[in-house]
Amino acid sequence: MTSRILLLVTSPRLPAGLLTAEAWDAVRAYPVFAHAESEQAAALRMAGVGVTVLDTDAQGLLDAIGAGPGAVWLAGPTGDQAFARQLGLRLAREPGLAELELIYGSWDPPGARLLDAVAVMDRLASPGGDPWKRAQTHQTLAPYLLEESYEAYDAIVADDLEALREELGDVLLQVVLHARLAEELPDGRGWSIDDVAGGLVEKMVRRNPHVFAGEQVQDIEEITANWERIKQAEKERESVLDGIALSQPALALAAKILHRVERGSLSVPLPEALDLGSSLLKVVADARAAGLDPEAELRRAALEYADAVRAAENVGPSE
Repeated sequence: MTSRILLLVTSPRLPAGLLTAEAWDAVRAYPVFAHAESEQAAALRMAGVGVTVLDTDAQGLLDAIGAGPGAVWLAGPTGDQAFARQLGLRLAREPGLAELELIYGSWDPPGARLLDAVAVMDRLASPGGDPWKRAQTHQTLAPYLLEESYEAYDAIVADDLEALREELGDVLLQVVLHARLAEELPDGRGWSIDDVAGGLVEKMVRRNPHVFAGEQVQDIEEITANWERIKQAEKERESVLDGIALSQPALALAAKILHRVERGSLSVPLPEALDLGSSLLKVVADARAAGLDPEAELRRAALEYADAVRAAENVGPSE
């Protein structure tokens, strides 16, 4: 009877010992070997499963199995790919030695690589890590958050999805770094990336009752209205203008203020166009009335003018 060698691969991002029923059946049915000690090996031992460390090659494992019915090779956190390749090539040349079977005892859930991002940032921002990151504050990082967000916006405008993926990573870097620095705030004021994510999850659940609470809605307009109603109740704001990001570009700020006034069904006349600022505000209001985004329209016109300037300089259009 040909022996079975079960290559058991697990996710290093999940708690050790959290295995499928198939994996537990395998480790209880056959001897378990591993190349080195690991959290997974320790968890199996705690559950009464013996794990033997074999710092050896494929032949060493075959010798350890001997004439037995089979064995489980508990792969390390990186999957022991070199060992698995060596073993697979050996058994391909001599198929009568054993049958090799791959078993996934656990696998990464969606978003698992976010755990890696948090772990890497913790290393970088901890003693012995990157001095530059450890020297930053929320205030010194603020310009980078804006810059990375603008670069992600540019990728969207350019319809460059590959660039968008990379730029969103840079935005995520800022989020993770801010959260890591916040862990060291004094006087019990600290918070972590889990607090950020937890708050987001709670907000998404609260503001989407049509998904999580069975509330019936007719259309997207009703969903949007529910979102705004729930948001208003959460924030307990005194003014329709509360919560507007005042640091955004002036054109976008004007459009946002006009949007809030309209949504609040307020009748507040625009100032007379006596100066440049009030004239620009009137232009923004006219653009919104026409269903246009004034920020995007000005950006488009500015970039077209920039191309004309480059053409006059004979240097070609901007990229």
